[in-house]
Order: sequence, then C-alpha cells, then structure tokens
Amino acid sequence: MPEPDGGPVHRATTRQQARLQVISGPMFAGKSEELLRRVRRARLAGLALEVVNHALDERTGHHLVASHAGLSIPSRALSEATAIATLAGSRSLDLVTIDEAQFFGPGLVPVVTALVAAGTTVAVAGLSVTLDGRPFEPLPELMALAEDVTKLTAVCTVCGADAAFHQRMVPGPAGDVLLPTAEHIGGADAYQARCRRHFQPSRP
Repeated sequence: MPEPDGGPVHRATTRQQARLQVISGPMFAGKSEELLRRVRRARLAGLALEVVNHALDERTGHHLVASHAGLSIPSRALSEATAIATLAGSRSLDLVTIDEAQFFGPGLVPVVTALVAAGTTVAVAGLSVTLDGRPFEPLPELMALAEDVTKLTAVCTVCGADAAFHQRMVPGPAGDVLLPTAEHIGGADAYQARCRRHFQPSRP
C-alpha cells in the first residue's frame, strides 16, 4: 500500500516486527490454503516475498504451492533447508513462506530462526503428525519457537468429527487395508482424515 505521498511502502516497521508463524495439522486441514491466503495478502500489501515448496511435492507439478481445494500459486521448488537461506541471501525480504515444511527435516529450524532474527517474517506450513500419530519434526519444534501458531483440523471421513490425524489406505481383499509407509505425498485417493476415535496407526 503506498504512502500518502504516493511513494513506496516503507518496510522498516514490517521488518522490525518479524515473526515466526506456523500453520500445522493433518492432511486435508487446509494448511496450504491458509498459506496461500497469507501470500495473497502480502502481495496486496506490496511486500517483498518468496514462496517455497519442497521438491518432493509433485502433485501439481514443480514450482507450485497448491491446495486440495484447487488453489495454487507459483513457488520455488527446493530440496534442502540450506537452499532456502541461499535463496533469501542478503535481500531485504519481508516474508518467506514454506509449504510441506516437514520434508525439510530438522535443518529447517536454524534456517528459519536465522531469517526471523535478520528481520524476515517466516510462515511455515506442514504436517504436525506422522502416519503413526506421532509428532512430525520439525513442526513441533517450530511451533514451540513461533510467535503465532495456527493448528487446523480436517473432517473425519468416518464420522465427520474434527480430525487431527490422517492415514493411508489401499484397497485390499477385505476392503480398505492400512498400508505402512513414510510417504505423505498424495490425495484423497490414497489418504483419509481421521478423528482420534477412528484413527488406526499404520502397522510396522
């Protein structure tokens, strides 16, 4: 938004208020959609930003952050947390958004905290739980360090209750059978959101 005299936005105040923001939850909770909403608002405000997605996410092709609702926005496809720091470099970015943060691993934590310390707000979105229903690092650590945490839930496919978990399903001889896997890339064809009552951890 321009200043009253028509000049460019003065970003010093924004950068002094840099924050770590975390959006977490299971699959189908709307994490990417919320991240995209924040990107759109930042662009309307004229902020300097970068949008990052992990290179493993090929659901809609590289270089896109996409939600299950069909929304998408161009992004940088990276595979290492250190590449995010290289991308930011010494530029005066107001915002860096990171989708599928769980795939960047524990190395994402020092990269993110360094960016925030340097004056760049970082918004991170990712899975908070694994297929076994356990904390999915580095999201729990990032949530502990964040100024703002948005914890979303999905809708249980069995009963419609709030779902904090997800599990992978494959068709078997007797119906749907749990498939133990570490992969979390996929859609409604392979995964289901589940509430605590109907969640069944993947078997080893």
